[in-house]
Amino acid sequence: MKRDYAIHTHPKSRIATVDVGRISMSKHHVIGLIEIDVTDARKRIALLKKKHENISFTAWLIKCVGDIAGEHPLVHGARKGKRKIITFGDVDISIAVEREIGGEKVPVPYVVRGANGKSVSDIHREILAAKEQPIRDEGDYVLGGGPRKLAMSLYYALPGFMRRSIWRIVLSRPALVKKMMGTVMITSVGMVGRVNGWIVPKSIHPLCFAISSVNKKPGVKNGRVSVREYLPVTVLVDHDVIDGAPAVRIMGKLADALEKGYLL
Repeated sequence: MKRDYAIHTHPKSRIATVDVGRISMSKHHVIGLIEIDVTDARKRIALLKKKHENISFTAWLIKCVGDIAGEHPLVHGARKGKRKIITFGDVDISIAVEREIGGEKVPVPYVVRGANGKSVSDIHREILAAKEQPIRDEGDYVLGGGPRKLAMSLYYALPGFMRRSIWRIVLSRPALVKKMMGTVMITSVGMVGRVNGWIVPKSIHPLCFAISSVNKKPGVKNGRVSVREYLPVTVLVDHDVIDGAPAVRIMGKLADALEKGYLL
């Protein structure tokens, strides 16, 4: 009898992705769907590129998030115990760099350390370097973090409930969270395909952004209707750490910075 199915084996690194998805269900994130007019910012970035400036829209976005989160550290703070919130001066932002592992293209985490203390050009060069960083094996699961072949091999060999227990221990220690994966995550779906709308991700980070594709539609600028470029952004904020009202004000400040072309 001819079989009508196929069996695929995904890279071991996918195991950690599944575990993170399970653990994320326990996080009390408040989800916000916002739309930001990035017309002026994209024009300025295009002009800077013509002048051979080392810059990209993604690097600029990371810098904006880093600076705003740096000014308001509570928004990316982590809970410790029942009543303590640990905040950090440096904003470490986790992004995904698409690499080939075991013959498949997979998103590999990379952490931009201290994004609020770097320039847009610095961040852009760092991302380019991360894309070229060799992956010796799946022990290099986090680019820039150094090889951890033995530790990752042991992790993959453990049963699911033990792996998820490890994640719960990690999440109970804010300093370890920051060291391993940063306190902010930016996932840019719009970089790998066109998405007209919002993506709602799952995350274990205190603060998470999901970036969709820029789309054009009519908008009002200075009282006049014209075709504008809008960026759909989904924001996840840990409600166990910060209340809704201050979180909304901080996100409003970020949106304002993006629309005004902050630092450009």
